[in-house]
Amino acid sequence: MKARNYHVITYGCQMNEHDSEKIRGMLESMGYNEVKKAEEADIIVINTCLIRENAELTVYGKVGALKKFKEENPDLVLAVGGCMMQKDTTAKKLYNKHPEVDIIFGTHNLPRLPSLIENVKEGNDKIIEISDAPLEANKDSETPVKRESDIKAWITVIRGCENYCSYCVVPHVRGPERSRPEAQILEEIKGVVYNGVKEVTLLGQNVNAYGKDLEKDKNFADLLKKAADIKGLQRIRYMTSHPRDFDEQMIEVTAGTDKISSHYHLPVQSGSDSVLKMMNRGYTRANYLNLVEKIRSHDPAAAITTDIIVGFPGEKESDFQKTIDLVEECRFDMAFTFAYSERPDTRAQKMEDDVDPEVRQERLQELMEVQNRISQEKNQELVDETVEILVEGESRKNPETFAGRTETNKLVIIPKDEGLRGKLIPVKINEAGSWTLYGEPLI
Repeated sequence: MKARNYHVITYGCQMNEHDSEKIRGMLESMGYNEVKKAEEADIIVINTCLIRENAELTVYGKVGALKKFKEENPDLVLAVGGCMMQKDTTAKKLYNKHPEVDIIFGTHNLPRLPSLIENVKEGNDKIIEISDAPLEANKDSETPVKRESDIKAWITVIRGCENYCSYCVVPHVRGPERSRPEAQILEEIKGVVYNGVKEVTLLGQNVNAYGKDLEKDKNFADLLKKAADIKGLQRIRYMTSHPRDFDEQMIEVTAGTDKISSHYHLPVQSGSDSVLKMMNRGYTRANYLNLVEKIRSHDPAAAITTDIIVGFPGEKESDFQKTIDLVEECRFDMAFTFAYSERPDTRAQKMEDDVDPEVRQERLQELMEVQNRISQEKNQELVDETVEILVEGESRKNPETFAGRTETNKLVIIPKDEGLRGKLIPVKINEAGSWTLYGEPLI
C-alpha cells in the first residue's frame, strides 16, 4: 500500500506554530506521514497569518507556486486555513482566485480538518468552512499534537484578545478571550515533562488576561507559580504580555521564581503618547518607562524585548523621534520592528494615512540601525562571560552547529555534540552579534 504523506507550511506567530503542531497531530492520527518536500505530499496544509500585508501576499504567492503540484497530481488535497482565512473577504478572494485549493477553513474550524479532508477525498466539491463561533478553550486538549521538539513545548493557556488595538486584526480572527481550565493546563505540562520536555512556553495573544473569564478567582501569576512546582520541568517562558496588564505580581513572580525565564517581552509599539492613544494601547510613555524601571529594580539581569510600529497614520517626525528616544532609554535587548501595514476592518484603516511610504521605510531603517547597535552593545557585554543554555539541537542556519538559548532567551551557537542535546550546560561566550552569541561548552 502506498504511503500517504502530508506537508504543512506555517506563517505567523507562535500560536500559529502550535496550531500547526495540532494540524500535524490530526494528520498523523489519520495515518499520514510528514514529508519535508511539498511535491512528495498527498495533502498540503497552509496555516496563514493576517497580521501584516506582506504575510498575506506571501500566502497568495505560495498557493500559486503549489498549483503545479495539483496539476501533476489531481488527487492532491490542498487546504488553506488560519487567521487569513477567518476573514470573509480574504477567504472569498482566495476561493475565487485559486480554484486549485480544495479546503478553506477558519481558525475556529481547526478541529474539523480531518472531516473536511475525508469529505474531499470522497469526491465532494471544494469546501469553505468558516465559523464565527470561537473555538472553546477547554476543548484544546482534545486535539492530538505532534510537537516539533522533544525538548521544549508550546502550551496554550488562553485564546483570543479583547484589547482591540486600532491597527490589529487579531481580535477579529481569534475571537474573544477564552482561558483554558487551570487543571487542564497543568496536566498538559506534566504530560510533556513526563515525555522528556525540559522547557515550556505558555502561549496567548495576551497571557496576562488569563483567568479573567473563569468562574473562580484565577490569574496568570498564580498559574506560573503552580507550573513552576511541577517536578522535572526546568524552564518556563511565556508570551505575549500586554504592558497595560503587566502588574507588580507578575514582576515579582517572574523575578523571584528560578524556573521562570527572566525574559520580558513587552510590545511598546510607539514612544509617543499621541500615537499610543490613536493605537488604543491603554498606557502612556511614562507608564511604560515606569514598568521597565520596576522590572530592572526587581530583576537587574533581565532581558527586555519589544515590538515597535513606525509610520502609523498621523505619526509626525516628532512622534517618531520620541520612539527613538524611548529605545535609547530602555535599551531593549531586541526589538521586532515593523512599518505600519493597513489591515482590514480595523479602526486604523479608516484613519487618514498621511505618512509617505518612503518616509515610513526611512524611519524603519533608522529605528533598526539604532536597535541593532544597542543589541550589539548589550550582547558584547557577555563576551568572556559564562552563561547557561538549554541545548535545543541543530542550528536552523547551519545544521553542523548546535543552538541553545540562555535563561534570558538569547540565542547561542556552539559546536555540534550529540551528547549535549537537551541538556542545560555552561557556555563561555567568545563572540557576539546583534542577534546571536557564539561560545564553547565548559563541560
